[in-house]
Amino acid sequence: MAERLVLLTGHLAKARLEKLMTALGDTGAEWAVIDIGVKVAALMSEQIVLRRLTLPEGTDRVVLPGRFRGSLETLSAHFGVPFERGPDELADLPAYLGRPGGPPDLSRYDIRIFAEIVDASMLSLDRIVARADTLAAAGANVIDLGCLPETPFPLLGEAVAALKGRGLSVSVDSASREELETGARAGADYLLSLDENSLPLAFDHPAVPVLIPSVPGDLDSLGRAIEAASRANIRFIADPVLDPIHFGFAASLGRFIEARRRWPEVELLMGTGNLTELTDADSSGVTAVLAGLCSELEIRNVLVVHVSPHTVRTVEEHDRMRRILFAAREDNALPRGYDASLLQVHDRKPFTATPEDIDALAGEVRDANFRIMTAEDGVHIFNAKGHEVVQDAFDLFPKLGVEADGAHAFYLGAELTKAEIAWRLGKRYAQDEPLSFGVAAPTPEGDRARLAEAGHTLRAKKER
Repeated sequence: MAERLVLLTGHLAKARLEKLMTALGDTGAEWAVIDIGVKVAALMSEQIVLRRLTLPEGTDRVVLPGRFRGSLETLSAHFGVPFERGPDELADLPAYLGRPGGPPDLSRYDIRIFAEIVDASMLSLDRIVARADTLAAAGANVIDLGCLPETPFPLLGEAVAALKGRGLSVSVDSASREELETGARAGADYLLSLDENSLPLAFDHPAVPVLIPSVPGDLDSLGRAIEAASRANIRFIADPVLDPIHFGFAASLGRFIEARRRWPEVELLMGTGNLTELTDADSSGVTAVLAGLCSELEIRNVLVVHVSPHTVRTVEEHDRMRRILFAAREDNALPRGYDASLLQVHDRKPFTATPEDIDALAGEVRDANFRIMTAEDGVHIFNAKGHEVVQDAFDLFPKLGVEADGAHAFYLGAELTKAEIAWRLGKRYAQDEPLSFGVAAPTPEGDRARLAEAGHTLRAKKER
């Protein structure tokens, strides 16, 4: 028996929603669109639904607009059928209805993130702890204390002990045997980076060594270190070392592939900082590609570095990408359509309506409130008095008639500028909502059970 689906909406979106659902053809469900009696679907409240909704007999499920503010549990209990919040935009409804099993599960991952504090030896203990807490909150599993050449680190032992006392896993990264021993004695979990010559240090401590070639690029020397660690029956991780672009990058990718071929069971690590830090490109895309390589080659450890300001969200980017890749691999699918956190500059579906859709919507508006939307042809603004389309927000000022209303002019200026930025970048725009830049600029998650508060300009106007 086909599922009986009810979609609630407002007056202005009803015709477009019916057109969209009809265009889907056979969805395997019987559906009905109900106009709950408000102009804009986002203004639908829990009390309005309780008072006005009469469900068709046999309804199995009710889908509300994504921006609905109210309790789904209350509605489900009252009507005796499941109520759920759909996508924010109608353009996303087909994918929402066709998604099996609900939203993707991004709770799982199998790549461990080492996040390095590169200048730890120059920081106070309080600053080291604060930095470590920030990195752990961003997704780091191991806090790596980076030691600098010819720079004393008198607080190293105390730093390791302090971080361990906070329940954090710790690694020490140094070329100094003395510093590595200090870190190991203080309880460090990992030691970076040992080679075939310094490996005996790991035999005296329980810390896990991360092995590198004794000669840069020489997998044979890495192999000798791997053999020695295996004979000693100690746990270890091997790092063939990723090199920067134009300084051996392509060859180093080959080393990782060859290392996995030679040692299919060995745990590997990739340091991604030589690409993210040393390439003037948005780090999210670089991270996605390198994490994809790790996923294919079963590299379960990455060393992440943030020094340059353009990599400020690198830990969050690695964390989100490892979750996306795990889910996609479990589904035997491309890492596409799971999460938009790394789509920071452009969106896959930037426009939720066509110019024709907006023109039809504008024709239904009967009040003076300005609506702002974007489509392929530019920024649209409309109310009962007219409909304008521009590609430069400044072109609109003489046409809006808000010269004497400072609060309204301020609001429209800010909102139209945001819309123009979104249109130029190919990002999705929704009036009165912040632009989404993924993990590059996280925005607080709104409470979907409460109506949004009035904005600053509206509050100021009411107070006057």
